[in-house]
Amino acid sequence: MELFLGIDGGQSSTTAVIGDASGRVVGYGRGGPCNHVKTGDGREKFTGAILGCVRVACEQAGLRQVPFKSLCAGFSGGPADKEDLLKELVPSELTFVTHDGLIALSGATAGAAGIIAIAGTGQLCFGRNADGVTARAGGWGYVFGDEGGGFDLARQALRAALRQHEGWGHRTALHGRLLAETGATDANDLLHRFYSTDFPRPRIAALSRLVDDVAREGDAVAQAILSNAAHHLAAYVAAVYAQLFTEPEPVVVAPIGGVWNSEIIRNKFCQLIALTDGQKVIEPRHGPAAGALIEAYRLAGLTVTLSDVPTEKD
Repeated sequence: MELFLGIDGGQSSTTAVIGDASGRVVGYGRGGPCNHVKTGDGREKFTGAILGCVRVACEQAGLRQVPFKSLCAGFSGGPADKEDLLKELVPSELTFVTHDGLIALSGATAGAAGIIAIAGTGQLCFGRNADGVTARAGGWGYVFGDEGGGFDLARQALRAALRQHEGWGHRTALHGRLLAETGATDANDLLHRFYSTDFPRPRIAALSRLVDDVAREGDAVAQAILSNAAHHLAAYVAAVYAQLFTEPEPVVVAPIGGVWNSEIIRNKFCQLIALTDGQKVIEPRHGPAAGALIEAYRLAGLTVTLSDVPTEKD
């Protein structure tokens, strides 16, 4: 029996999905993070995460680990330092190692052409057309970009609080909410806390929910922050669309990430996307590990419709 394997390797966990020749998922397993290989104990963690999630998936499928017909793995941070090691760990006739954006897109669109707008802690827009050509926009990191991501929303909220603190900005409930949430004495104290190791980027990004809370209560400053975020995210989609598609070619756009829990951002984004003929916002069909499995089938020259696909956990 020919078996196919998809792996999503990220900063928080690693997921393996095994499928048979018909596209039916027969095994699913999770392991630890595997985003770094060449630093510290990164190689050991990578090995443990990969072997662990593949072993669990094989056990669920009632299989011993066997050579796969094809394998696709997408990794946070890209494939450069992981491909050779992965080939040593997991036997497969064909192996394709790529970045997490491609497998997220393939999962969201079930392998079809389209665009994803990722907005979590950071931000990335990535697309692929029917000819297999890909393009991206954004994802420049928290210092130089990631407009519309959770960290950027929290940064804009802090800036608004600092402007109020110094007396040259509009009054906003964000000031008090941020202080209450973090225990800071004032906006200046909050700023210095954000520069400390007590507030890593994910913890700061998580405060973006306060911007949505305050905006829904009618705060004009918070509403403007969310509206600007939606405009940035829509602009990234427009940039990818222009690189890959001919207007008004029909294209699906899938939002991915925690920022989209904000109805204000999502609704404004959908309004902006609707201004371009042919673009349609959809819910992601599958998660990135299933997307990696779809790419494994593609690598073997097969086009399948996945079935019995489990819900992937964040």
